[in-house]
Amino acid sequence: MRAASLALRVAPGPARRPARRALARLPERDPHRGRGGASRYGPRGVPAPAGVPGAPVPGRVLHLVTNSLPYRNAGYTVRTHAVARAQRQAGLDPQVVTRLGFPVAQGIWDGRPAQVVDGVPYHRLLPLRMPGTPEAALARNAELAARLVERLRPAVLHAATDHPNGRVALALRESFGLPVVYEVRGFLEETWLTQGPGRGRDSASYRERRALETHCMKAADLVLTLGEAMKEEIVSRGVPEDRVRVVPNAVDEVFLQPLPDPGDLRTRLGIDPGEMVVGTVSTLTPHEGVGTLLSAGAELRRRGVPLRLLIVGDGPHRAALERQAAGLGLRDAALFTGRVPYAEVRAHHAVLDVFAVPRTAERVCRLVTPLKPVEAMAGGLTVAASDVAAMGELVEDQVNGRLIPPGDVQAWADALEILLYSPNRRRMMGDAARARVARDRTWAHIAGRTRDAYRGLGAV
Repeated sequence: MRAASLALRVAPGPARRPARRALARLPERDPHRGRGGASRYGPRGVPAPAGVPGAPVPGRVLHLVTNSLPYRNAGYTVRTHAVARAQRQAGLDPQVVTRLGFPVAQGIWDGRPAQVVDGVPYHRLLPLRMPGTPEAALARNAELAARLVERLRPAVLHAATDHPNGRVALALRESFGLPVVYEVRGFLEETWLTQGPGRGRDSASYRERRALETHCMKAADLVLTLGEAMKEEIVSRGVPEDRVRVVPNAVDEVFLQPLPDPGDLRTRLGIDPGEMVVGTVSTLTPHEGVGTLLSAGAELRRRGVPLRLLIVGDGPHRAALERQAAGLGLRDAALFTGRVPYAEVRAHHAVLDVFAVPRTAERVCRLVTPLKPVEAMAGGLTVAASDVAAMGELVEDQVNGRLIPPGDVQAWADALEILLYSPNRRRMMGDAARARVARDRTWAHIAGRTRDAYRGLGAV
């Protein structure tokens, strides 16, 4: 996708403004338990909504997602948009519908029922009032989605994690007889474990989340996922291997073009010509391991390496990381830019000598391959990543990057020092990385994989 288009090419349309109370009724007490201590998720099955089946339009896909561009810019929303755009170019007719209340329930006062971004139609489900419980919200989500299905007549329902989207799609299958694809983009119950103290696999919340995700995987007609480690996990939950296909994260071909000249941005960031830069683009959460990168950077500066660290992104761990950087004496050496527009990501890539993915050894990191390093590799950057299974699917050590023990500050410092003082090695690794992505990790390639998957379900 052309990066600059994401926030600009939004078809105009009339906006309505629901009352503030209309779309803010979900309970806020305990984020994991409902009224009376009951599960917030309710029964696994969402009631099948009333609907009149019609003749499906071959090749028309209804993607059910949580949120979307242009209001949420993250790996999840970028993937949705990129897949849909590539599917259009491949001759399919993708339509996207976001979860009940989005974006108004998130405080974004755009009440249009639909909008078009880069040619991709996005549909919104905006009731006059949000239901008072999660169970009722899912039922209402299915009811409004059923009206959309009646009008659009898709040939396949393609839901992306997490489980509410999958459960709504399964309810629609009961009403309309359409095949359901469940796309597992992550294991959010594993992510939940990393987000605070006192969370364990023996907790009711974890078990409920895992059970509901597994339910969606088993009930779907086909499961798509991002990598082989994720596929192995899904199969281990009882899903037949022949019903699971890998459709990895990818890039638009614009990312394969040479990176822009970094001079102006280096100047604006205050980076001197002789300084070397290691950095990352990431959501700043604990399991991303940016603290390891900061500690390794401090060690390199103690060794006399003229290093700056560039941390692009935002998230709940940012304040803690900034405090850590100050405590390590990196107040001026570590640059925290916050979130930058997607159109500027490649400009920040161009500033870097090495792109770092210092993820921890948490189970979610071992399983899930992120999008950001794929984008960096496409630009010819050398990627230094934690040696976990998911990253091993992208990075071949000493060939197109480096794999380093997660959390090992000395190992990270040693590996980065060698790379920083080896420009020819970095260049060769970067060239190999770009070739790896160009071979089978473009969105056009992924669109072909999804088309083949739909064809197997009789939807094309």
